[in-house]
This record gives sequence, structure tokens and C-alpha cells, in this order.
Amino acid sequence: MKRTFLIILSVVCLLFSKIDVNAQSRLLRYADKQYNLENYLKASEAYKKAFDKKAKYTTARNLANTYEKFGSYEEAHQWWGIVVGFDESTKNDYSKFLSSALKVGMWEEIDQLLDSAGFSASDFPELNIEGMKALLERPSTLELSPVDLINSDASEFGYSVDNSGNTYFSSDRGPTGIVDPIPSLRLDAKNDVFSKEKSNVNEREFYKIYRKNTEGVVSKVTTDLPNVLHLNDPHFSTELDLIFYTAFLGTTKLKGQKNFVNHAGIYFGKVNEAGNITGSKPFKFNDQLAYGVMNPFVDIHNKRLYFASDMPGGLGGFDIYYAEFDDNLNFSAPVNLGPVVNTSHNESHPSVYDNKFYFSSRGHVGLGGMDLFVGDYINGSVDNVRNMGLPYNSIRDDFYFIASSDGKTYISSDRKGGQGLDDIYTLKDLFKVLKVSVEDCNGEPITEFESQIVDNSDKSIEIELNKEGVLIAGLNPDTDYRLKIDKKGYFGITDSTLTTVGFEGDTLVKRYTIAAIPYKSKLLSENVYYDFDKSNIRDTEKPTLEKIGNLMVENPHTILYVSSHTDSRASNAYNEALSERRAASVNQYLITLGISPDRIKLEWFGEERLVNDCGDGVPCSESNHQLNRRSELTLTAFVDKDMQYELPEGIDDPCDIILHTDLPTYSGAREIIEEDLASVGIAKELPTIYFDFDRSNLRSVHQRELDDVIIQMKNNTSRNLIIEGHTDQRGSDVYNEYLSELRAKAVVDYLIQNGIDRNRIEYSFYGENLPINDCSNKSCSEALHQENRRTTLRWNENFP
Repeated sequence: MKRTFLIILSVVCLLFSKIDVNAQSRLLRYADKQYNLENYLKASEAYKKAFDKKAKYTTARNLANTYEKFGSYEEAHQWWGIVVGFDESTKNDYSKFLSSALKVGMWEEIDQLLDSAGFSASDFPELNIEGMKALLERPSTLELSPVDLINSDASEFGYSVDNSGNTYFSSDRGPTGIVDPIPSLRLDAKNDVFSKEKSNVNEREFYKIYRKNTEGVVSKVTTDLPNVLHLNDPHFSTELDLIFYTAFLGTTKLKGQKNFVNHAGIYFGKVNEAGNITGSKPFKFNDQLAYGVMNPFVDIHNKRLYFASDMPGGLGGFDIYYAEFDDNLNFSAPVNLGPVVNTSHNESHPSVYDNKFYFSSRGHVGLGGMDLFVGDYINGSVDNVRNMGLPYNSIRDDFYFIASSDGKTYISSDRKGGQGLDDIYTLKDLFKVLKVSVEDCNGEPITEFESQIVDNSDKSIEIELNKEGVLIAGLNPDTDYRLKIDKKGYFGITDSTLTTVGFEGDTLVKRYTIAAIPYKSKLLSENVYYDFDKSNIRDTEKPTLEKIGNLMVENPHTILYVSSHTDSRASNAYNEALSERRAASVNQYLITLGISPDRIKLEWFGEERLVNDCGDGVPCSESNHQLNRRSELTLTAFVDKDMQYELPEGIDDPCDIILHTDLPTYSGAREIIEEDLASVGIAKELPTIYFDFDRSNLRSVHQRELDDVIIQMKNNTSRNLIIEGHTDQRGSDVYNEYLSELRAKAVVDYLIQNGIDRNRIEYSFYGENLPINDCSNKSCSEALHQENRRTTLRWNENFP
């Protein structure tokens, strides 16, 4: 008994399983049929039910394809994500998944999606991801604005104006204007069963043609064609005084017909005073039961009717054709525009204006589902087809480019932010695009900087800095602007000559060079000297202070460091006070020249820093004592590293500061610098540095000479030095070798302290072994001994 029950139960389960499989098969066959008939809403519902019953890869893929055909890109992306989760999924499926991600605006996430699956953008050349990124980053020169009194919460597209100024457009708005949020479908090619109220493709209202008169009143346009379902694509030829349009006509399935489809056709007729179409005639090459013909546009100059059709012999989907006509509107056989325009997918909505051919395509690489493209139109041929970019195109469907007789340009789009499913936009407020790139003095691009643009009314202009560091802004025509660029550590620059006045191009390209601020740059070193036991400024020293004062007046970014000293002939306390008075004298004199005391930094050292060996009790000549009675003046620019400095006036080339002197060559300063420091060219003879007896400290006069060497080395980084230290012959060999090393190192240290790389310097020391004057066997004067107490400098010609 138990065994019999189990057998019966198994049979029942098998029976129900078979019934379920058969039901699943019938549902999928129904879905496939609706898909092939382009009844995509019914197909999507059936595929969804089938997938809910049994999750299969093929069902998910068919559903993703259906949503994509339907224009429901969010759902398509969701289902392509499910498809690629199946083990059976292919690289082509992942390409579809990536494409769907782009259509819903996931450009920022695309690299992550590629990485997560182990792909790169180059693995999907059909998507042209990098090219599309470039299109998205291309600046927009236009602004889109929705057309007033036409757009609703339904779908509106197309735009045409008749000879009286009335506007015609297509819409599937309902009687109340309230519609379901089901995507609109513009390529309605065929249906199998016809409702008299709604389209079976997406169960929305049938498209109708509407007219907005010159007073802004919108009314429905009727036609004398019988059994009209869809009525759209109005194109009014003002020269022919005819309106061309697309229509679907209801047709009854004939007895015995197994498969029945209905296609769109093109018609044309007159518009009467009431705004309705009369005397309609069919385009000669319509074939309602075989293929679709739609989207008419008349090129009156070449006497051609352009249209889209999926007639046999095309490249796939809908292609764009033309048929020539004569004065009696007799049409020649259609001509396919070929692969320059057409692809294996759908192309549609052709138009011609000013030697340009416009059309929409799902096959050419674009930003979204359908994009607008333009080609050069010369002698009736189309070439150089390219994506129109932003703002014409978006990640959604963009189509139906129209240049109207009212001087405006119109497109249709279902982009986000619109009033309805499809909206009509006008493109207005033509801008000039400013593209600014910034580089440093070595020609290296600077990708991060601050900037501001204001117009001649001081209104700030919105700017963008893309990831390549290019500043992009939209500028009004015939307007003057002021551009300011700042970067920490660089001189800020301001361009007050930026203008679009008289500029005829679309994109104004500017390149600017900014120079690094040479912080704590030594502009000038001078000494002023004093009489014995005096602190007043000698008349002979006043020109030096006046020269420095003039430089400081002309160049407000400079600070003067004053270091005052005495000789050793008095007590330490007295000499310290005397050196303070000498510093104060310099300070007071410069104040009388208009220099703020805040820009003068004073120090005094008494007799602590003698430049020679004339210390306490050492007999010295008056001339040697004079060298110690001094104020050392060092004019330094850009001393505050936390401060942002403007480029000094009088500098035409910002890199002139660095490339010519590595010190600020301010207005009025070059002549003085060249006068005092002579030429800074590489050909200048290198100095010999002399030292006092038994000393290794640098004399101030030689510091000035070394400053010149520093300038040359910074100006030409391929130059490197060999430094050699020497002594006279009055001392032991061991001591003199040590002293000559100290002298060589004194020069090396000074160069390094002032910005020269240690690796650019070689030094050696020879003690008394290489004298200029051999005083070992003869008596020499102090002057001959002085020539031996030296450190020499020469260029290292063998430096790699």
C-alpha cells in the first residue's frame, strides 16, 4: 500500500512539473513574439514573470535587452547586472553591462567596474570609454533651456515652424495631461493588434501632432488620413508650403495571415486655416506591411527628401536614406547614405543646415542611448561624422536637431531634470569657451592652482579645473575680463587683458607661466665705512645708501639687513655702543629716503667680527683698521616663506627673475645690478679669493664675488666647480695644509649656504706646495705673500 502511494505521488509531481515547464515555455514564446513585434512593454512583463518562475541566464538577458529597447535604462542596467552574475555570461554581456552603466550616468564608477572584473577600457573598444570621457570633459559653449508652452509631463519632441509662425511638434499627452511614467518609444515600427486608444508598444497614448499658434495657444492637429494611430515628426517645408509627417495607419489582419505587422509611413499635405492637414498623399516608397519609413526632412536646395527606414538592403536597423524629387514631387528611388552615417543599429531624425548634416544614432559611439551627430555636408555628400558632445548630448536619449527660421536651435531629449519623458529644448546664450593651462619656468604643467575670473562689472565667472589641470570657463562674447592665478610658493599673476571682443572662434586658449618665488634671495650686498670713532654717514657713502633706498622704494618686497661693526681700538663695551650708533645712522638715513623702519633689520657686534687679524694689541695699518669700521648691508627679497607675493612690476617674463639672475631683476634694478655685479654670463672670469695672514674667514669683498658665482651656477645648472685652497710659505707644512683646507672649505660652505648643491662642488687643498711666488729661498713683500694666501675657483669641465 505504501509503495503504491509513493508511485502515485511521484506521478503527480512529474505531472505538475511538466505542466509548469509547459507554462514556462508558453510564457517565453509569448515574450519572444512580443519582443520581435516590438511590443516591448508586454514582452518585458512576460520575461519578468518567466524569470520569477525560474531564474535563467537567457531570460535575464532577454529582459535586459527588452528594457534597453524600451528606453528604460535604469531597469536595463539592473538586469544586465543580474546577467553578468550568471556563470554563462560572456565578455559581450559585460560590455552591455558597462554600456548600461554609462547610460545611467555611472562615469565616475566605470574604472571601478572594470577593475572589479579584471578588465581595462581597452578591452571594450566598441564602447570608446576614454573617448567618451573626453567628450564629457569637453566644455559646453551653449545653454539648454526648455521651450515654454510646449513641454508637459508627457513626451514632446520635434519642432517645425510654418510660413505664418505657427509651431508644430509631436506629443503623446493624454486628455488630462496625466501619464504613467513609462518610457516613451519614438521608433514605433510595428504592431500586431491595434487598440484604438493606446499604443501596444508601451501602452501610452498614441502620438499626435500639436500646433502652437503665434498667441501661444496649443491645439491638436488632425489629418484627413483614415484610421490614424500614431501621428508625429511634423516637418513643414516653407518653400513647398507643405507639411511632411510620419503616420501609423490602423489595418485589419487579413484572413489566413499568421504573422501580421504594421509599419510607419511618410505623408505630406497642406495645412488649412484651422490648422489641420488636408490633401494628404503617401510617400511613393511607403510599404505598410513590409518596413517602416519615418522622420521626413526636406532639403530644398538639393531637392531631396531625407528619411529613416528599415527597408531591405540597409546596414541594419533603421538607416538614413534620401529620395530626390522634381518640381512635381516625383520621387526617385531611395539612396542609402552608407556606412559613414549608418550603422548596424538605428539612425534617425536627419536634418540639413548650413553645409552640416545632423542625425541621431544608437550605433555610433555616444554618451547615452541615442546621441546627436553632425557631419560635413558638401555637394550632397556627408563626411567627417562626429559626436556633437555636450550639451547637445547627455547620458539619455538626445535627438531631432532643428535649426529653425526664428534663428534658434532646438533639440529633443529625455535627459534628467526635464518636465516630462521627452522635452524640447532650445540652445541659447552662446558662450566662448576659455581654456587655461599653467606651467612653471621649466615648462612642466601645474595642475593645481587657485584662480578667479571677473568681468568688467566685477561679477565672478564660474570656473572649473579638470583633472588635467586645465581651467575651463564660459565667457560672454564681446566682454573684457580679468583673470587672477595663484599658487602657494609662486608669484601670483593677473591678466587684465583677457577679452572676447573681436574673438570669432569658439574656444579661447591661453597658456600662462608662473615663476617660483625665490624666497630669501640676496639682491645686493654693499658696505659703508666710517671714520675713526664716528657713526655719522660720510658724504662718500651716501650714494650707496641712496642706491639701496631707490631699490627699496621701487620694490616693496625687499628687506635690508644691516650689520654694523667697529675696529678693535677701544673697550668692548664702547665698541658695541659705537656699532649700535652706526646701525642707527644707516636706519635714520634710509628713513629720510622714504623707507619704513619696519623694512630695516639692525644688528651690531662691536669688534667681535673683524675681517682681518687687527685684534687687540696687534699693530695694523690704518687701511686695515678701516676695513673693520663698517656696516654690512644686504638687500634681500621675499623673506617670508609663508607670504604669497605678487609678481613685481616691470617684469615682462615671470621667469626673468630666475633664469637671468636668480635674483629679482626688478624695475630699475637690472642696470644697478649689472653695473655693480657686472655680467652674470658663464663666460665671466671666476674670482680668486684671498685671505688675511693665518685666517680662513671670508672677506666681505670676496663674499660679493662669490655671490656672482652663485648666480652663474644657479643660472646654468650644468656648471660645476673645482675649488683649491693654498697658503703662503710661513708656517709648517702640516699646519699650512690644515689652513689651506679651512680656506677651501670656507668657500665651499658659503656656496652651499647660499643654495648650491654640494654635489656640484669638488675641493682640494695644497698647503704651501703650489705658490704663485716662491718665497722659500728669498725675502718676499707682504703683497707677494698675499698672492699665495688664496683659494682658486675653476669650472669642472669633466663633470658628467
